[in-house]
This record gives sequence, structure tokens and C-alpha cells, in this order.
Amino acid sequence: MIPKILIIGAGGQIGSELTQKLRSIYPANNVIASDISYNNIELVNSGIFEIVDAQDFSSVKICVEKYQINTIYLMAAMLSATGEKFPRKAWELNMESLFHVLDLAKEGFIKKVFWPSSIAVFGPTTPKENTPQCTIMEPATVYGITKEVGEHWCEYYHKQYGVDIRSLRYPGIISWKTMPGGGTTDYAVEIYHKAIAEKKYECFLSEDTELPMMFMDDAIKATIAIMDAKPEDIKVKSSYNISAVSFTPKQIAKSIQKYIPEFTISYNPDFRQKIADSWPKCIDDTRAREDWGWKHSFSLDDITREMLTNLKAKVKQPV
Repeated sequence: MIPKILIIGAGGQIGSELTQKLRSIYPANNVIASDISYNNIELVNSGIFEIVDAQDFSSVKICVEKYQINTIYLMAAMLSATGEKFPRKAWELNMESLFHVLDLAKEGFIKKVFWPSSIAVFGPTTPKENTPQCTIMEPATVYGITKEVGEHWCEYYHKQYGVDIRSLRYPGIISWKTMPGGGTTDYAVEIYHKAIAEKKYECFLSEDTELPMMFMDDAIKATIAIMDAKPEDIKVKSSYNISAVSFTPKQIAKSIQKYIPEFTISYNPDFRQKIADSWPKCIDDTRAREDWGWKHSFSLDDITREMLTNLKAKVKQPV
């Protein structure tokens, strides 16, 4: 059966690229994008688009019934750095939207749900190296708290009501198509823009802050792969660790200097340093690789080449 898909929060960093990929796979009328505004003109003009408030149950339900949706990708969220500035708003958006979708699935309107978790579920007491699938989770941010609690609710709704919900703990995501959305790993996108525009960058993390990262193409591939997997292959009902590469600001700067030798970087850590220090350096994603065949494609140098090539083309600079 061809899924009838609704992407909630389709205008965000991951949501916008996920929507375009899904539209390239399925018939145009089977992929409905939604957000709270028409700001993303490309998204609005490339297929069916609806205004949907993820915090309003009736808004979501009306859209689901209108298009006979059976699959939801819930991508609406307030990320880590922004969430620390607006903790109550982050809690309300991240949790209410999840409950609305879970309840629609519980009531039989939805057959399958994707909900993204994050490495933010881990905290200062979590093992930093090769962080296991099952480990200590004591998140230090509101965003991380919402994601940890959300994972438990996903597992609960599966066990109690048979909801087919699938989830990934995203690392930092790097993309040339969309700007950062208020996360602690945003430096790894900003640095490429600054490298091209100014040949220098002031990083808000220290030079040796190592964090798990992933190129957007890999993140989209993982998201679609877990949704395409057979139900019996999805053995983790909370959220899967997934990993690609881990690196520091110093290492990404050296990768950029292979293409832009005059690029320089300085460091001025701010409040996001404390958040980054609470997260793992690298992730063990053996379960995802064994259960449903996850495999990443992009190394750090691959990411740098893709980012610089495409960003230069965007501003019409010679590569």
C-alpha cells in the first residue's frame, strides 16, 4: 500500500529536505507538507501544503481526515539552544505535538508514525565514548528532557495500544540547503557559510569539543529506511542510536582549509558549551545497523566537499 503522508513541521531544517525527498519517491498527492506559516515558498509551491498547528489537536486531526493520512512524520520541535531561552514553550511544543499524534494513532486514524529523538537525551553522567543504545540518560537541557520523556511515551503507546511509532536519536545535522534551527551543533553549518563569505569564523564551542554529526543526506536516508523497515525488524521501541562521524571544531576547520587555505577560526564559547559538554563524543549504533541495515555514507571530508561546492554554487562563486 502506498502511504498517504503528512509531514508536520515541514518547514524546518530536516522537515523541508525530508518533504522534498518523499515527494520524489511517492505520487505528488500522497505527500502533504504542513507548518504554521507559508514562509518556505519552495515547499509551498512544490506540492500540497496546509497550515497546521502541531499544538492544536483539532488542527492536526482535520488535516489527517481531509487527506486520509495514514503516516505522519512529526518534525515540529523547539531545539536545544532555543529551548534553553524558552523552556516552557519548548516543553509545550515538543510534548503536546507528540501526544496529539500518538492519540490519533491510538484511535486508529494513523497507522505509522515517525518521531525524531536526539543525542540530547544523554547527559553529563552518560558514557562519552561509544555511547550504548541502553545507558544512563540524565539530560541537562529542556530539549533533552522532552526527548527522553517522549521516548518513554512512544514505547508506552506501542506496548499498551500497539502504535507503530519509529524513532531515531539524531546527532548534529549538517546541510547546505537550509539554515540552522537553534541547535547546539549549529556551528557545523554556520562555519561553512562563514568560510565562503568571510574566510573566518568565531566558534561558540571550544576547539576540542567533539560531537556526533551527520550529513543531511544520511539523516534523510536513515529516516526513510526505518520507516520502510518491516515491523518485526524494529526491535527498539523507544528510539534508535544512529551515528555517522564525530569531530571537533578544530578538525572541521582543518577540513575546510584543504579547500580554502586562508580560512581561520577563533573560539569564544558561550552558554552552548555547557550543553555540548553534557553530550557524548561518539555513538554506538550497532542495533540500528543490525536490526534494519543502517549504514552511513558521508565522512567529514565528504561533508566539507559537498557543503563548500553547493554553497559556492548558491552564491555563484567558482568552486
